[in-house]
Amino acid sequence: MLEVSPGSSAICRLEEIPDGGAIAADIDSSTGGFSLILLRQGDRVFAYHNECPHAGRRLDWAPGKFLVKDGAVICAAHGATFDVASGAVLAGPCRNGLAPVPLQVRDGLVRLP
Repeated sequence: MLEVSPGSSAICRLEEIPDGGAIAADIDSSTGGFSLILLRQGDRVFAYHNECPHAGRRLDWAPGKFLVKDGAVICAAHGATFDVASGAVLAGPCRNGLAPVPLQVRDGLVRLP
């Protein structure tokens, strides 16, 4: 699991995220911080709050370990399934999709804007 210090906009290098997979990143903030799930498809990276909208639990089954298959991420707690590219609900008990976080990929670095 990656940790990002306050004032730094770089989260990780693109190659640190497995293509077709995901990693977690802890972001420090003045309110205590939050966890992101970073999902990669080729040169594209998608970021969402690492929280299932169904029960508020983290999406990972173990710290920084996610169930990602065929362009979807699956919540380890209740099996809710979300589209990687949009965060939209594909299946399961959720009514809302994942909360997106804007990112930029520049010079091989994944950054918060």
